[in-house]
Amino acid sequence: MTQVRILERGEIIQRQGDEVKFLFKVQSGLLRSFFVDEMGKEHVFMFAPEQWIVADLDAIGFDLPCALSIETLEPSRIEVVSFKKGGKLFLGSEDCELEFRRLMRRAGSLQRRVLMMMSTSALERYEYFLKTYPDLSPRLTQKQIASYLGITPQRLSKLRAERVGK
Repeated sequence: MTQVRILERGEIIQRQGDEVKFLFKVQSGLLRSFFVDEMGKEHVFMFAPEQWIVADLDAIGFDLPCALSIETLEPSRIEVVSFKKGGKLFLGSEDCELEFRRLMRRAGSLQRRVLMMMSTSALERYEYFLKTYPDLSPRLTQKQIASYLGITPQRLSKLRAERVGK
């Protein structure tokens, strides 16, 4: 089900922590998605100008509360697309729904990683890597892991030493 909404500048159409229910397609205007970390610092994830679709993909893919708030930066006309019906995706067929869910999970994983890269320390990113990929570390080089974390191999060596010293 789709509905068109006309919004003023500064309206929050999705809040961090809410249950995700909609995708938003911008017909005119400008939206932004962002989150506020534990320290109260605001991080912009993306901007959505005309013809862009914005949603919290991680929340959709993993059925989690929203990590992102979405706000209008200009007066905007948006299509609000409801993607759930009775708690399930409603896309017409089970195969389509399953493939959509898989796509959202992949995109959601990438979104989570980007948000983490924007707001966490190198040690927190390394610990998240170890938790997310518990069996992968021995299969990768230090250089590959460091590249994934956005740090140098030397910094990774220091992080590993810090963890052992705890």
